[in-house]
Amino acid sequence: MKPRVMSLVLFTCMVGLLISPTNISLSASVVSLLAVAIGSGAAGALNMWYESDLDALMSRTCLRPIPTGKIKKNQALYFGIVLSILSTTILYFSSNFLSSVLLFFTISFYFFIYTIWLKRKTSQNIVIGGAAGALPPVIGWTISTGQVSIEPIILFLIIFFWTPSHFWALSLYKTGDYKKAKIPMLPVTDGAQKTKLNILIYALLMMPAVIAPYFFNLASLFYLTVSIMLTIYYIYLCYKLFKEKNLKNSNMIARKIFVYSIFYLFILFLVLLIDNFIKII
Repeated sequence: MKPRVMSLVLFTCMVGLLISPTNISLSASVVSLLAVAIGSGAAGALNMWYESDLDALMSRTCLRPIPTGKIKKNQALYFGIVLSILSTTILYFSSNFLSSVLLFFTISFYFFIYTIWLKRKTSQNIVIGGAAGALPPVIGWTISTGQVSIEPIILFLIIFFWTPSHFWALSLYKTGDYKKAKIPMLPVTDGAQKTKLNILIYALLMMPAVIAPYFFNLASLFYLTVSIMLTIYYIYLCYKLFKEKNLKNSNMIARKIFVYSIFYLFILFLVLLIDNFIKII
């Protein structure tokens, strides 16, 4: 169920729910978030079912349950299908139809569009497929409001522009794995230098989306200040990677970007949440 991925998905969804202008009961919030967590796990299980052959080839994924024989392929498939149905059904009854549809769309997009279609066919797989990972805060917002507005779209764009630099940094120092599995990640198809350039470009593109909450009255100067500092350091790391020519040093910086990017997104949404609580108080 990819619990580490699920934790970030669940957190961004929770932030979207909590900073929305409409309040719902604690029980409805908890059950709805549980449904989203189950949905995230369903997508992870279906992904592992379909990619078990690739997972067995890569050092990063070879210890997953299917390659190691802990779980049979059919078990993972049935588990993913049941969880998909269960999560969307629970969310429909705990919140509303729109949230349930968005969760179903997210699972379907991640599995059918990203996992089955894009991942093995194009180096832009993570750019387009990243839309699935950017939807949780939108789902969180709709859980409480029942509608989509400009605010959750901004949250979507933050994660959407964050995703390429995050995953391309990983693929840069794990290029050997992706070559072995014949997955057309950008470093494999276009080389390291073009990947570094694209990482830097997307880090720069992320800045307008990151500061947008302030200009749309979703956050205060506190959030704006912290987000700018965090993002400037992010861009600095990406620029440092772009300029580095030594392979060993490049891999070290790429790994640092990957680790920092996780910390960065978590802190960014945490500050946004704290900022909104401060405004309420």
